[in-house]
Amino acid sequence: MVENQSQLNSSYDDVGYFVIRNYFNTDEISSLREVILKFHQLWKKDNVKFYQEEAFNSSLITGSEYLEPDDRVTLFNFISSKKMINVVESVIPVDPAFMNTQLFFNPVNPQLKDFWHRDCQYDHDIDIQKQVIHNTQVVHLRVPLFDELGIELVPGTHKRWDNEEEFDVRQEEKGRVSSEGLSTGKKIKLAAGDLLVFSADMIHRGLYGLDRLALDILVFDSKADFVDYVDDDCLPETSMLEKIDNPRLFMNTLHLKSKNR
Repeated sequence: MVENQSQLNSSYDDVGYFVIRNYFNTDEISSLREVILKFHQLWKKDNVKFYQEEAFNSSLITGSEYLEPDDRVTLFNFISSKKMINVVESVIPVDPAFMNTQLFFNPVNPQLKDFWHRDCQYDHDIDIQKQVIHNTQVVHLRVPLFDELGIELVPGTHKRWDNEEEFDVRQEEKGRVSSEGLSTGKKIKLAAGDLLVFSADMIHRGLYGLDRLALDILVFDSKADFVDYVDDDCLPETSMLEKIDNPRLFMNTLHLKSKNR
């Protein structure tokens, strides 16, 4: 059972993440895994060189390129299920909006190491990153499809800047590399059926190994300026909305999109 929403909110506010163990049952994970594996096999076939050389994730899982409409509806219904929405609303209580999905897997290339980062570092220079972590952030909801080594986080860094060690490792300064261990890191092993919720802008890294295949659902606060990051194709088409039991998460994004046009 999901914990009290205020407890989850308090945990997220304090340290930037929380885990709910055994949140999804075997049937829920099995049904989700079946759809995700269809996407993954087709995506790998279409991106052979990239997959072999540098890939560790893919995105736009809910898009139309690799999945049939019925499978997309299955995904949309999982993402907006009561279980998911209860957790989303514990972190973003008013008008949460859907951003994207990502699929994380082990890289084929053994040269690729798990690396520390904040998601915002790919869009902003250092000065802006320092500001962004104090603003409304994107939230990851990670659903592992198999038992895995999980993720390593630096608790509290959703609200504070890097210390010297963290900065040098993450930014690869002073001879440090981003795959080194951090004294402040906390490893969180995950099993199929668990749900991990964490801030995209805290310092974190995925841990490669085992049968890693994890679906990340990204959501944001409608008041924040993130709608430009949303690809139209990952949203449900109008004809699909009536097949989605609770489409509000997607409707909020579609509404923001329509205002921006």
